[in-house]
Amino acid sequence: MCLRTGEGDAVTKRDKLLRRILAGRADANIPFQELCELLQWLGFEQRVRGSHHIFAKDGVEEILNLQAKEGSAKPYQVKQVRGVILRYRLGGEDDSL
Repeated sequence: MCLRTGEGDAVTKRDKLLRRILAGRADANIPFQELCELLQWLGFEQRVRGSHHIFAKDGVEEILNLQAKEGSAKPYQVKQVRGVILRYRLGGEDDSL
């Protein structure tokens, strides 16, 4: 899905999710599946062990271990993801939000 902003720039659903995560105002309302898809789009490899979704990426020291809670990502895990995105500048120009 691709939305258009007033300036004519294409804004994807993924871009909107990334902005929400970086803004840090909706950590309890991030859909788990969308967070997993975003991490994969950012180049993380995913493996699943039971309910644990484990993400790793070359050049990123941290390993992200995520679990869903009623379809949403856990807020403290969204905060961890935000920290990794900011620390490694994975969000492009918008990671300064």
